Parts: sequence; C-alpha cells; structure tokens
Amino acid sequence: MSQTEEFTFRRAQDDDIKDVLYMIQELADFEKMSNGPQLTEDDLKRDAGLTGGQEYCEVYVLIDNATNQAIGYSICYKAYSTWQGRYFFVEDIYVRPDHRKRGAGKRIFLEVSARAVELQCPRLEFNVLEWNPARKFYERLGAVDLTVKEGWHYYRVEEQQLVKLAKDLAKNKS
Repeated sequence: MSQTEEFTFRRAQDDDIKDVLYMIQELADFEKMSNGPQLTEDDLKRDAGLTGGQEYCEVYVLIDNATNQAIGYSICYKAYSTWQGRYFFVEDIYVRPDHRKRGAGKRIFLEVSARAVELQCPRLEFNVLEWNPARKFYERLGAVDLTVKEGWHYYRVEEQQLVKLAKDLAKNKS
C-alpha cells in the first residue's frame, strides 16, 4: 500500500471488486465496447487470488482519501518475452471521469511502474486505442508507441476459434 495526502493506492480486497467491475464497465463504455466485459465478481476474485487459488492478475484500486471511495483501478499481470524475459503487462488503467486532471492517472501509472521495477521487469507494456487521448499522457511519461516505432500489430484468437483449433489438433492426433 502506498499513501499520499490525497490518494491511497493498494491491492484490491473483496469489498473493492464490485467497484472495480463497475469501473471496468465504465471503461468499456468509454471505449465504445459496452458489451465487452463478461467477467463476474467471482471470476475477478478468483483470478486476483482473493479466493485462495492461483493469482493470474494483480488488481489495484486508487482510493480518494477525502471520500474513502475507489476512483480508479489497474489490472496487471506478469508476462514473458523471449527477448528480455519477464515483463509486466498493464491490462487496464482507469480513473473515473470526475476525478481526472487531479494526478490520479499519473499516480496509478507510477505505482504500476514501481511494481514492475520491484518484480525486476525490464519493461512495462500496455495497449491503447488509437483514438484515445490518453496516448499523449503515456508518451509524456516516456512510453513508446511500438506500432509506430517497430510496426508491431497485436492479434487475438477468440474463444470460438480457439475451440475449433483445439478440435483440429485432436483430429490430427488421432
């Protein structure tokens, strides 16, 4: 946990998960992908290791000390690169609109950056939608746009296709 006069940044606890899910939906609405989030409270608690199982992600909240309310969150996880080894991936950083321009986003970014250093990760990675004005914010903090610099494109295989590919493998093995 890290506290300043204005904010407290800490790992999410059971009681925070509903707020985090609500903010995930707010972020999806902002990203014009309102139907995207499918996580349940139980899913996120499980994956954050709050139910005693394996931790797949680290969920953090930023608390406004004046109101004791969660005003932002970040979800991160450890990843691996064949070039540099371990790195830290930021799935989401989000600050509620009424609390922007107060240093909350910068605080979250600095905290997850410090976590990457603590984990001895040589880099921090994340994706930002092309039209998102936060791109300039991240660039001011030293982030490099890999699409521009190195020409990387990110791909995804959706669940239905994953199942098809697994079935194709099973057929080829028999």
